Amino acid sequence: MRDFSQDHRWLSINTATVRQQHGRDWPLLDILDACARLEIRAVSPWRDQVHAAGLKETARTIKAHGLELSGYCRGGMFTTADDAGFRAALDDNRRAVDEACELGAPCLVLVVGGLPGALQGRAAHKDIGAARQQVTDGIAALLPYAVERRMPLAIEPLHPMFAADRACINTMEQALDVCDLLDPQRSGALGVAVDVFHTWWDPKLEAQIARAGRERLLAFHVCDWRIETRDLLNDRGMMGDGVIDLRRIRGWVEAQGFDGHSEVEIFSTRDWWQRDGETTLRTCIERHRACV
Repeated sequence: MRDFSQDHRWLSINTATVRQQHGRDWPLLDILDACARLEIRAVSPWRDQVHAAGLKETARTIKAHGLELSGYCRGGMFTTADDAGFRAALDDNRRAVDEACELGAPCLVLVVGGLPGALQGRAAHKDIGAARQQVTDGIAALLPYAVERRMPLAIEPLHPMFAADRACINTMEQALDVCDLLDPQRSGALGVAVDVFHTWWDPKLEAQIARAGRERLLAFHVCDWRIETRDLLNDRGMMGDGVIDLRRIRGWVEAQGFDGHSEVEIFSTRDWWQRDGETTLRTCIERHRACV
């Protein structure tokens, strides 16, 4: 395993981690400036933050600071109630691919969607198998365009508690089944994003990371699981504040040849989003060295 204790070369900040400070939005360009000041060398921006800042201005700022990207969040949300919605979802995902290319991202992370309409509060149906098939169909339809643009797609399985509304792909095994179906030659065009928050509990995790191999391990996200989680979506822990064996999981990933960034992604309405943003970034640096 790589030694992270002496520097933070391989730390990346998912910009959602500091999307707010003191409970108010922290503009993306200011986040990028702060990362550069703290010698954080990589980021993974969220689309809504990029749209607010402007795609070209975001790309210019990233280049001016010499920042690398560990991914682009996010595409996906393929599940819809009708054909028109499905076509609109594909159009939006093609735009996400274009944005990822403009920013120089190594992959577009896909949060695939749950039951149609559930995220808005009312599911159109209860057939999760049909939703999973629609996800497979959506990725299959998007993949040729992503290959043409040379933008790898990283399926991110989400914890089963999000199966209804955000992602009906909930384990590495399910994600890799889709990869094997759509990209059996393991071309590097389709793979997975391993987020420890969503996968740490899975008894098959080590075996499925090995199954993925270097070709399919496109991104690695870290945070921690608080024992007393107060909000299922927005109460992730800072590394070291929970029960995830981060170093062991990183060891499994690196044993397959993964040598990319450890991307810190923390949603924290009650804690880290209430603090000064630079304080949060400095804590990410410290914990990345000590815990990841």
